[in-house]
Amino acid sequence: PPPPPSLLSADVTGLVSQFARSFVLIFPVYVLGYLGLSFSWVLIALCGLFWMRRHRGGKTSRLGRALAFLEDEEESVRLGVAAAELPAWVHFPDTERAEWLNKTVKQMWPFICQFIEKLFRETIEPAVRGANNHLSTFSFTKIDIGNQPLRINGVKVYTENVDKRQIILDLQISFVGNCEIDLEIKRYFCRAGVKSIQIHGTMRVILEPLIGDMPLIGALSLFFLRKPLLEINWTGLTNLLDIPGLNGLSHSIILDIISSYLVLPNRITVPLVNDLQIAQLRFPIPKGVLRIHFIEAQDLEGKDNYLKGLVKGKSDPYGIIRVGNQIFQSKVIKENLSPKWNEVYEALVYEHPGQELEIELFDEDPDKDDFLGSLMIDLIEVEKERLLDEWFTLDEVSKGKLHLKLEWLTLMPTAENLDKVLTSIRADKDQANDGLSSALLIVYLDSARNLPSGKKINSNPNPLVLLSVGHKAQESKIQYKTNEPVWEENFTFFVHNPKRQDLEVEVRDEQHQCSLGNFKLPLSQLLESEDLTMHQRFHLSNSGPNSTIYMKIALRVLSLEKPVRSPDHQHSAQVKRPSVSKDARKSSFKPQGPVPPPADSDKPAPASPVTDSDKKTDVAEKSQAASASPQWPTDLSRSSSSLHASNFNYSPSHLSVKEPTPSIASDISLPIATQELRQRLRQLENGTTLGQSPLGQIQLTIRHSSQRNKLIVVVHSCRNLIAFSEEGSDPYVRMYLLPDKRRSGRRKTHVSKKTLNPVFDQIFDFSVSLPEVQRRTLDVAVKNSGGFLSKDKGLLGKVLIPLASEELAKGWTQW
Repeated sequence: PPPPPSLLSADVTGLVSQFARSFVLIFPVYVLGYLGLSFSWVLIALCGLFWMRRHRGGKTSRLGRALAFLEDEEESVRLGVAAAELPAWVHFPDTERAEWLNKTVKQMWPFICQFIEKLFRETIEPAVRGANNHLSTFSFTKIDIGNQPLRINGVKVYTENVDKRQIILDLQISFVGNCEIDLEIKRYFCRAGVKSIQIHGTMRVILEPLIGDMPLIGALSLFFLRKPLLEINWTGLTNLLDIPGLNGLSHSIILDIISSYLVLPNRITVPLVNDLQIAQLRFPIPKGVLRIHFIEAQDLEGKDNYLKGLVKGKSDPYGIIRVGNQIFQSKVIKENLSPKWNEVYEALVYEHPGQELEIELFDEDPDKDDFLGSLMIDLIEVEKERLLDEWFTLDEVSKGKLHLKLEWLTLMPTAENLDKVLTSIRADKDQANDGLSSALLIVYLDSARNLPSGKKINSNPNPLVLLSVGHKAQESKIQYKTNEPVWEENFTFFVHNPKRQDLEVEVRDEQHQCSLGNFKLPLSQLLESEDLTMHQRFHLSNSGPNSTIYMKIALRVLSLEKPVRSPDHQHSAQVKRPSVSKDARKSSFKPQGPVPPPADSDKPAPASPVTDSDKKTDVAEKSQAASASPQWPTDLSRSSSSLHASNFNYSPSHLSVKEPTPSIASDISLPIATQELRQRLRQLENGTTLGQSPLGQIQLTIRHSSQRNKLIVVVHSCRNLIAFSEEGSDPYVRMYLLPDKRRSGRRKTHVSKKTLNPVFDQIFDFSVSLPEVQRRTLDVAVKNSGGFLSKDKGLLGKVLIPLASEELAKGWTQW
């Protein structure tokens, strides 16, 4: 085989040139010292050289501006003002000024402030007081929104690719308020407040449905397309939140709260007429699902240079993929300018126009990651073509190409094509619950009635709902002190195979951490329902005699349809780019050319880039349970919420947690681990691997103690783990009792240093009853610690243990 390419290459010409320049600078100093002259002559010469260069640069700049003004007067004016200082209507010709609207808002501002003050005192203040006994003396002492009104910097009205019964407007919102909001908790003599707020973002306004009677508009819907930019100045005790570190955390938490109400897919809907189905407008069904095959890149820039660029290295590339408010991060490929990721992600598309596919590539570094290029694709073109498999040229860099395969999946309300879809993603043969999705489950949680009191008699619970499909779980908001809660929330789940998966719903009391009732719905029942939809009250088991929960559940099959084209249609291999604020993104956007589709385009990408054989692929899929379809961003959006540095520009250096998103086709990315995994899979194929476990084994003892009402798990040891580096691994064990994945439900062992056969012998317990634990799954993962600021952190292996066993009370020990 050919020898491996060298990681470092010396630029001989650059080295000689650098030496010559250094010699020219140092030689006069040597001459002055040799002749015994003063060092002041060097300073005088440097000052003269600096003044001459500055004078010459000023003349050249003035001449260039004069010539540019003669050639293009409008462009020269734009260059004279910083791009960030210009409003949206200057950059985008389809965005209009709205001074008449700003004048109207300014006239209405005093009355808007009165409404906001009334909202704070009559709605927010009683809600905070009732949330906790410690907050019973909470009150707002001063509410002054300020005299600076909200400003609208530009308005864009969509006239193409929209429904005829709706009007869509995008408003560039900017609020820089000198407000003063002071609050007090008298019991603890605590005072805090806010003295100024800045909010910048794009708010979408949808007027629908248009009707033939006054007021001509049925309802008004408001939401941000993505998290807005937020800045808050605190007063009182909350000044502590301005400390570096806490500042970003507090803003992230507040943005998460705003997102739960006002960022897509959440929205505020105001009905303007009676007899309107408001739930369908508040929680619309997604327009489609975008399946992103993040395959490979070529000819990237090498950013890891040494000795001030004299010795050129390579890069450690990874990608950040964004569709609206959904963010995914690929794994890192070490020391490679032509990386192959072979990862797959699935994202919901609620609004188009307005949502684009944004991709940025970065080189991972210990401090700040270097930029390797970006890409933005209009989803309207993807929907038209249905399937795009092309090489795209990266923007804002001198070189680099990215290979993507994009599939637009239509949501079908019938099960006619389900068998074909299951066959195409190989879900009809495997028994896994993770992988490419064949359907989308949409759950509208309305309310519950006659819930039991919980542990304390005659006391109202704080109910929340935990919904799970397979290993994916989501939680509703908490409703305080009521046994008839109203949630009105929407949830979505990607489903691998609806014929054998279930929707599990459990109502819990957040205050006493106990179950108030549950029920299980096999998704196969939805396949037999009209329009794959059930809208009814469901009776809760292990609850009160009349306890029910009211839900609307809909299943939609994800189908890749062929576009309707004329016989003489030819795909131009061009994807339209939406206009963005960066000058480098104003150029036309053309990919390098289409990649010929594979012989069987219906088959998904291999689930592991280790090998192409079917047998090895199946082993890699089963051995890595983390290779799951990414669900609607609950955890990742929290960890990556500070990507909102501006509307279109963000850097991964702002990420609070830089961890790759689990992909449907992910794999261990470190070269040593990949090489060892290949070797073990080869041994497994030949039947020589110990215990048929290519990733190693873990020994556990599991039993349930009826006296203590707890699940006892003893982590004994591991053996035959994969080495993450040449010195071995630093393994530890992490456990969750699914579907609970909160931080309080996590259990961890200590870290064993530099060993592939660690011994832990640690005991952990989970407070859960025997009937309840038999519906749970124990999620056990062995991870590599890697130490502080290390790149060698990652997953070594994972196993999911169902606990629905009659011998759980006796217990068992097993590898």
